[in-house]
Amino acid sequence: MSIIELLASLSLLLVPLFFYLTTNSWSKAPSKSNPKSYPLIGSSAAIFANRNRDTQWTSDLIQSSPTATVVLRRFLDDTRVFTGNPANVQHILKTKFYDYEKGSKSRQTLFDFLGNGIFNIDGDSWKFQRQVSSHEFNTKSLRKFVEIVVDTEVSQRLIPILSTAAANKTVLDLQDILQRFAFDNICKIAFGHDPAYLLPDLPEAEFAKKFDDAAKISSGRFATLLPFLWKIKRFLNTGSEKRLKEACSELREFARNIIKEKKQELSNKPSLETVDLLSRFLSSGHSDEDFVTDIVISFILAGRDTTSAALTWYFWLLSQNPEIEKEILREIKDKSESPVYEEVKDMVYTHASLCESMRLYPPVPIDGKVALRDDVLPDGTVIKKGMRVLYHPYAMGRLEMLWGPDWEEFKPERWLQRAGDGVSNDGKWSFVGRDPYSYPVFQAGPRICLGKDMAFLQMKRVVAGILRRFKVVPAAEDGVEPVFVSFVTSKMEGGFPVRLEERAN
Repeated sequence: MSIIELLASLSLLLVPLFFYLTTNSWSKAPSKSNPKSYPLIGSSAAIFANRNRDTQWTSDLIQSSPTATVVLRRFLDDTRVFTGNPANVQHILKTKFYDYEKGSKSRQTLFDFLGNGIFNIDGDSWKFQRQVSSHEFNTKSLRKFVEIVVDTEVSQRLIPILSTAAANKTVLDLQDILQRFAFDNICKIAFGHDPAYLLPDLPEAEFAKKFDDAAKISSGRFATLLPFLWKIKRFLNTGSEKRLKEACSELREFARNIIKEKKQELSNKPSLETVDLLSRFLSSGHSDEDFVTDIVISFILAGRDTTSAALTWYFWLLSQNPEIEKEILREIKDKSESPVYEEVKDMVYTHASLCESMRLYPPVPIDGKVALRDDVLPDGTVIKKGMRVLYHPYAMGRLEMLWGPDWEEFKPERWLQRAGDGVSNDGKWSFVGRDPYSYPVFQAGPRICLGKDMAFLQMKRVVAGILRRFKVVPAAEDGVEPVFVSFVTSKMEGGFPVRLEERAN
């Protein structure tokens, strides 16, 4: 038995001892929205018992809370607040933006993976990366993204692979296919680099495996009840921390190669016709290799994992709701076979169905900040300096107070209005969005996602390309629901095996 395993075993043995030593007078009685809490160990026993479904468990607690907020005390009074209350979300993401940051503990936990990338920093460095990145997400960039990069990837790579699978009645892992698609796209549009992962022979995606390992192990650090254990494992270079070190080393090598190629390209062509995100950073005078490497990894995370996660769950929901699929298909067939920019923007019902899918299965189900000073949330929850406050998009999509008693239904119409409702005069559907603090799927406030419009345009183009030609049929037995799991971003556990059925013209 290793030292780490011995320490973990001793820690687990201590838990029953604490239960034995505590009495009802010492412990805090449980409620529907708060598990039983004991001195010193807090609710660690309940947290440990639900470690494999922590997103769903904390969602259940929030749904049971009158204020949609719960306070969980962990080992040694490490207190965390989970909220689905829109007023609280607005408070931490906008009103008191400068009082809530990523925090040093969070940055340290994710540093090996994300370094000083935009998703893991605060202050002036974040402002600079945000400012430079914003130039990439203008209208011209979006038009180029839809009409050139995405169209090429859809028509020349995605559709031929799906056609072959349909003809041969082959089962494909659609989650893997969509991750490959998204990875090729983000690399092309952000770095001007084509990794060519979405090819007919589906080449070994070693990079993707390392990326998933890094995300899973890094997020697992947050979940551990005894943070010193992962730090000891890292110091000794053993177990999961050894795998993380190896994975991050390969990721950084991949990123450095992209940077090397781009620097060479810039030296040969001082004035590029198309300036991608990486070129902007390098041209701004920030050529420090570690700094730019962190940026590359952060944007791969944003571009690969979020849209592929959203689309994976979207196609599963459509397979369970054929009437909604028919309505989307009707809208798609009203557009040209390769819809241009304005047509994609006008796919209102499809847009609403994507929003509805992400309400139930958000790509980032939980995100959080650390309080820089004592505070009180709008619902009265007392926050102490250094306390971690997490907002919970997964739970918020399941709150009856936000979505009504039919919140469990996949219902795109909740995002739409027809003519006569004072919104549209042509009899067509009109999209009615929700405020970002009730629906923080794309963050909110000053850190709202820069790539939101680009993500929707990409997803709608993929949906149109696939549904026009194929019906996506889950390969699992009827009634078997996939399992939602979350690392840094969400996944469908075990992938999404499907069969493709070609539609008749």
